Amino acid sequence: MNFDARLNSAWWVLRLGFGLVPIAAGMDKFFNLLADWPAYLSPLVPRVLHLQPATFMHLVGVIEIAAGVVVLSRFTRFGAYLVMFWLLGIAANLVSQGAYLDIAVRDISMSLGAFALARLTEVRESVFSAHETSRVADRSRVAA
Repeated sequence: MNFDARLNSAWWVLRLGFGLVPIAAGMDKFFNLLADWPAYLSPLVPRVLHLQPATFMHLVGVIEIAAGVVVLSRFTRFGAYLVMFWLLGIAANLVSQGAYLDIAVRDISMSLGAFALARLTEVRESVFSAHETSRVADRSRVAA
């Protein structure tokens, strides 16, 4: 059984995108070059957590960097689900403040791509696992 080359190229594009973009966005939470990140934060969050918006965004940045690294690691499937839920959480934050609804819709759409990466990874892992099992069985027959 083979993992179709067209699916493999889609998997790599999604993996790199959902790995590198969270790392870049997470790093920018410390520099605010791409955006004024605290502006996207619901005012309720710092009040409830008793944190300054910048401090909260630094924590968000660390989580985003970690999620991107997990996607790029051998735990791609778990990382993709993590990114999916993270994006849905960002969208919920934006909807809760009634602002940036266009970005909330974009993040919901991106979460669907992360879900697709997770599902493609499941298929890819099962194909490669079946292939490896077959190779081990072939070696055992040859050795016997």
